[in-house]
Amino acid sequence: MTHCLTLQHGHSQKKISNQAKPLNIYFIRHGETEWSLSGQYTGSTDIPLTAHGEDASREVGRWLQSIPFAYVLTSPLQRARKTCALSGLEPTPQIIPELTEWNNGDYEGRTPAEVSASSPEWNLFRDGAPNGETPPQISARADHVIAYLRTLDGNVALFSHGHFGRVLAARWINLTVAQAQCLLLSTASVSVLCDEHDRTDQPAIALWNSVAHKAMERKGTL
Repeated sequence: MTHCLTLQHGHSQKKISNQAKPLNIYFIRHGETEWSLSGQYTGSTDIPLTAHGEDASREVGRWLQSIPFAYVLTSPLQRARKTCALSGLEPTPQIIPELTEWNNGDYEGRTPAEVSASSPEWNLFRDGAPNGETPPQISARADHVIAYLRTLDGNVALFSHGHFGRVLAARWINLTVAQAQCLLLSTASVSVLCDEHDRTDQPAIALWNSVAHKAMERKGTL
């Protein structure tokens, strides 16, 4: 499968200033869906948010509203686009096709228990999805997204999906797709990818899988 970084819904976005700023990627996983509740593998199926997922998306926006974003990027799938819209973050979002979820192929819509019944040794991050994306393919897609992000500066809000987000974070810090399995992501969570000491040769994860309403209850800040 070939993916292209095509920018839509907003032609260009002005940076906060002409001076380059450190790159901080605020990765937001979309809000809850019926399939995220049931644990079904959800790739290209364009499923909407639940009412709770919509409320949690607004919480994300309230949590991040004070952060000046230079760019807002989103997957084209409606669960990510709706989360992005309900968050109310500015500037105008850009739709990035490569931010879509891992293609689950034959296992789309099935639960881990259902897959395990017929293929007990199968592991998505090691084996990929039959008739879907392989680990090398999704690794290459994540690397392509990272190469694009490296052309930006400032704060970037990125709305995407659980499995792809785990791979993106792993590749950001030079880990393998198999190691991405260790990076769990909740719905409507916020994670931050950055560079230690603002050095691109020292990629880091500053925050991982922080759920907005829990963070607000702690009065935590990014």
